[in-house]
Amino acid sequence: MAEDLKFTVLHPAHAASPGARLVEFGGYEMPVQYADGIMAEHRWTRDSAGAFDVSHMGPCFLELTEPSGDPDADHAAIAAIVEALVPGDIAGLKPGQIRYSVLLNKDGGMIDDLMIGRPFRPDRQGALYIVVNAGGKEADFALFEKAAAGKATLRRVDDRALIAVQGPKAIEVVAAMLPDAAFLTFMHFRRFDYEGHGVVAARSGYTGEDGFEILVPAAIALDFWNRLLADERVKPIGLGARDSLRLEAGLPLYGHDADESVSPVEANLAFAISKRRRREANFPGVARIERELVEGPTRLRVALLIEGAPAREGAEIADASGAVVGKVTSGGFSPTLNRPIAMGFVPPALSDPGTKLSVIVRGRSQAAEVTALPFVPHRYVRKILETV
Repeated sequence: MAEDLKFTVLHPAHAASPGARLVEFGGYEMPVQYADGIMAEHRWTRDSAGAFDVSHMGPCFLELTEPSGDPDADHAAIAAIVEALVPGDIAGLKPGQIRYSVLLNKDGGMIDDLMIGRPFRPDRQGALYIVVNAGGKEADFALFEKAAAGKATLRRVDDRALIAVQGPKAIEVVAAMLPDAAFLTFMHFRRFDYEGHGVVAARSGYTGEDGFEILVPAAIALDFWNRLLADERVKPIGLGARDSLRLEAGLPLYGHDADESVSPVEANLAFAISKRRRREANFPGVARIERELVEGPTRLRVALLIEGAPAREGAEIADASGAVVGKVTSGGFSPTLNRPIAMGFVPPALSDPGTKLSVIVRGRSQAAEVTALPFVPHRYVRKILETV
């Protein structure tokens, strides 16, 4: 129902933008596109810098209730709480570092994927900065609160603005407002001062481009957004182009390319399972995941180049004999490659790049070929330029 929709703090700016089309997404009314349209927004982000409202996501801080004051001990304590839910090495995070991980159920299925960061400042050890997906954030927050009961407190900050600035010119744009953010590298974050307010900037994103995700207090959110858009290198980008960008980058969308039936091994996310956690074998679903790592899964997420019309989610994938072997989980048109692309699950024997398959679109078979992920190379900045 429309009356149940939530609104981000940037909603007034979207509603006032001429030509913007707003839709329901994750329980929020969000811009799917602006006046220029999805294709133009996609290309602008690849060539310049796009600003995205991702405030519907679930940013939060998990903080020890009674920190000891010993930074290393406090980080170990808060990491232990979260490691009961994920297979990643959270204890091994360096100050200011972020790690991609997955929340797992008891059977090794993915409850959600998320980002987990260790604060940089010595006086903020014993806390973690966590960002989960919009659709499942209430359930995710409840999981953290249950795991932390009596030991840590979850502080929600999803009433603030979370703004992504993505593209090759994002660094120039963000540095004009937050000069020290220029020294961050991929998957690192800091708290910065912006006109007397604290903002959290992470060099990360979900487009495959270099960029930042910036958590901004609600009181200055509209001013921050408008100042970004006043830069001629920046245009507002809707959820439509965000989806086509992440598809080109080969990044899974939870609820489509992953769900509670899919393990991180099947989703081609085995990198999220750390060696130490495998040795310790103390995360949810470890028996299934270890078996799949050793013996191989029964299905694997792959990238497909499509001939003909785009193959959307749910389209069947067939082998050379015409037998159905899987389904498309994400699909659409790639503006960068100027052709349809898709991701889906197939048996591992059919997952090698170059494998010829087909997809069934509106009852007709169309040629498809497995290709390497990502479709479009990532342009993350990993080199440490300077110590901040």
